[in-house]
Amino acid sequence: MPSGMLRAMKDDAMLAGDAGPLAASGNAAPYRIFVRNLVLTARIGVHAHEKSRPPRLRIGVEIDMKGEAPGRDEFAAVLNYETIVEGIKRLASGVHINLVETFADRVAKLCLADRRVEGVRVSVEKLDVYAEVESVGVIVERRR
Repeated sequence: MPSGMLRAMKDDAMLAGDAGPLAASGNAAPYRIFVRNLVLTARIGVHAHEKSRPPRLRIGVEIDMKGEAPGRDEFAAVLNYETIVEGIKRLASGVHINLVETFADRVAKLCLADRRVEGVRVSVEKLDVYAEVESVGVIVERRR
């Protein structure tokens, strides 16, 4: 079996078995929706060079859903991750935001706007800030 396939299977097994920090309260949602490694430029930052040349961000979102995973194969029964991705893109290209913390909080609120969402974990990383560092950023978690 190719090593990439084994790695993907291992990652899937870890996702399935790892309740993660959102489950610490004891009422973990039965399933999650996620967006990983969304990279885009954003109107964000406090420095002049960030305002004239928007920095690149890498965004990750894990959404804990209420109830069980839908038992029927119908699009209307699930949270559309395209809605989340497009909402993040709108935030990134909208009004200037000074802090990655503020950006992450707005992404969390975007996710929590759907009443089926129980909790969300958002990571926002600024890329290309330091030559010797891959990224700097924040992680925020919000629950109902």
